Amino acid sequence: MDLSINGARVYFTIPVFGGIKITQTTVTLFAVTVLLIFLAWILTRNLKKRPGKIQVLIEKGVSMIYGLVESTMGKHNMRFAPYIGTLFLSSIFCTLIGMTQVFRSATADVSVTVAWALVTTAMVWYGNIKENGFLGWLKGFTEPIVVMTPMNIVSEIASPVSMAFRHFGNVAGGSVLTALIYAALAALSSALFSWLPEAIASVIPPIFQIGIPAFLSIYFDLFSGFVQAFVFCLLTMVYVGSANPPHEETAI
Repeated sequence: MDLSINGARVYFTIPVFGGIKITQTTVTLFAVTVLLIFLAWILTRNLKKRPGKIQVLIEKGVSMIYGLVESTMGKHNMRFAPYIGTLFLSSIFCTLIGMTQVFRSATADVSVTVAWALVTTAMVWYGNIKENGFLGWLKGFTEPIVVMTPMNIVSEIASPVSMAFRHFGNVAGGSVLTALIYAALAALSSALFSWLPEAIASVIPPIFQIGIPAFLSIYFDLFSGFVQAFVFCLLTMVYVGSANPPHEETAI
């Protein structure tokens, strides 16, 4: 059984800033960005007061995102809804695009999920600093007692790391497992018909590869892709929402 599992292939390198590598992941992210912009334009260019079926579905999806943000982060944090929606769609499309066999799933590259997690961390830090001030944010690492400072720092670092590697690990692990099973089924098919003359065996397709990989793809790419996108966005909402609590109204 001949099987090779590699990371994102480098297409070429731009000779600036020490060399910027353009990889499969870069191309995939660009393709997903263009696709999302195109869909946003094509699906919203003819909005009507009496919506059709497609517009109803779009409005329902947008309402669900805003409702989820409101219930998780609070009404005062509704400004984050467009970001959460963009993050959710980007995660899903970056995973599902791997099913085309033309592009590689961008979420199977840890640099992508790490970048998203770092953006979430930056938003959390900004919210905490805005709410408590820079010195107050630093003081928070010493609470409830000073000896907890190292643990608080480790916890602050562990949150984005766990977010990034959970998403990456599930997508990349699913891709590796699917490739292993696919190769094993091909080897099983070859072994089954090895007793036939080579001229006949060479024209018989690997029958065990028919159907089974498709079911695996439905789980690892479709179902798991939606679950991981939802979990990543949910954690983002929880972390960012906790850093932006509602302000108490001043009594008159």
